[in-house]
Amino acid sequence: MRSIKFHAFLNIFLSLTLVIGILPSLTFAQDGGACSEETTGKSQAQLQADLDACTKEIQQWTDILNNTKSTSASYERDIAALTAKINAAQASIKAKNIAIANLSKNITAKTKAIDDLNTRLEKGKETLSALLRKTGQIDSFTIAEAMLSNKDLSEFFVDVDTYSVTERSLNDVFDEIRGIKAQTEEEKANLDKQRAAEADAKAAIEAAKAEVEKSKAEKNSLLADSKSKEKTYASVLAERQAKAAQIRSILFNLRDSAAIPFGTALQYAQAASAATGVRPAFLLAILTQESNLGANVGTCYLTNTLTGDGISVNGGTPKPRVMSPTRDVPVFLDILQNVGGEVSNTRVSCWQPIYSSSGAPIGWGGAMGPAQFIPSTWKLFTSRIATMTGNSYPNPWNARDAFFASAIYLGDLGASSGTATAEKNAACRYYSGSTCKTSYANSYGNSVLAKATTIQTTMIDPLQGL
Repeated sequence: MRSIKFHAFLNIFLSLTLVIGILPSLTFAQDGGACSEETTGKSQAQLQADLDACTKEIQQWTDILNNTKSTSASYERDIAALTAKINAAQASIKAKNIAIANLSKNITAKTKAIDDLNTRLEKGKETLSALLRKTGQIDSFTIAEAMLSNKDLSEFFVDVDTYSVTERSLNDVFDEIRGIKAQTEEEKANLDKQRAAEADAKAAIEAAKAEVEKSKAEKNSLLADSKSKEKTYASVLAERQAKAAQIRSILFNLRDSAAIPFGTALQYAQAASAATGVRPAFLLAILTQESNLGANVGTCYLTNTLTGDGISVNGGTPKPRVMSPTRDVPVFLDILQNVGGEVSNTRVSCWQPIYSSSGAPIGWGGAMGPAQFIPSTWKLFTSRIATMTGNSYPNPWNARDAFFASAIYLGDLGASSGTATAEKNAACRYYSGSTCKTSYANSYGNSVLAKATTIQTTMIDPLQGL
């Protein structure tokens, strides 16, 4: 009994020490008062000052959050950590709104600059047209016409001089138009970057708002439990650990390979992320999307290495163009020899029937494993995969190798920056080889981002701190 009372007293003492240690920092962060998301009527200098204040506040709350991690687990510690997390997210929202206000000013200025350049370009074209007409008139005036005209020779030579001046003017206008066009293209490119940054800031705000609501709900639940005394902290922790164990054990499906536990998939994704900078949730979302596609569009076996034809895995239906016989089949056979596979039972993607306007078939199937690389592309990445994994001959159907392959390629496509725009563009290019302008690529990109959010919030976040 004495031991129980002593431990209870110790827990209360540690909790009070934690709260007392944190409160001064909380007060300091709140007393700053300069982190305001009010942007109406403010100059860029004032907006920058607000942004600096918000950045400072974010850092203060982040430091507080990190400090809670070194203290003993308790209701008080978790509540303090959630408070810091909420306030850091709210300060981040304010900072993003300030950034959007600045971007809006820049976008307005650049849009006006482009309009001005377009006006100059149109005027230049009009001048060019007038000069071309004048040049045409002079060019059509022959020597015979000059001799037979009412003009004397002195007047004719004046027109010759006019021709030279017109020709020089024509070259000047050409140069000016080229310069204006180049400047316009540069301004348009800058405008696209500004708009992408604005879209990324808005996406980050929505994510932060969702995080705030989630953290507030968790905090309120902990406060209720701590006040009612119906649950001990140990029982709350046990529930979290049971949920975490359940998440880790859920099977993560992979295309054309055996499913693996989510805990293992997350370890692979985190290792690949550390090497490439690609966000684990985004990488897992790409592989989930590919797995779903495999279920929807089917999988094939290559049966004829000379023509590249094959059959469907389900039903054995003949399938054309399963793999390019010249570009990919030789590499495919080499890969199988090195990883110990057999052509007759190795799954690859089927060809998706796409035809040109003339009716000619476009493309081939043959993509391999979870990462869905065609053999010739896989060969380009093997040395980099081997360096990161230590596997001397990377296997496209090996889950760990596939994770690194996808992460390397997505990083090359720009996903390592972690912004919503960069990740979506990388997803579209991963799927189609082009930007998100086509409807099917855009749909793929949107689906991947939605899956990444779900994976992050429902599967990765609940495992943090356990």
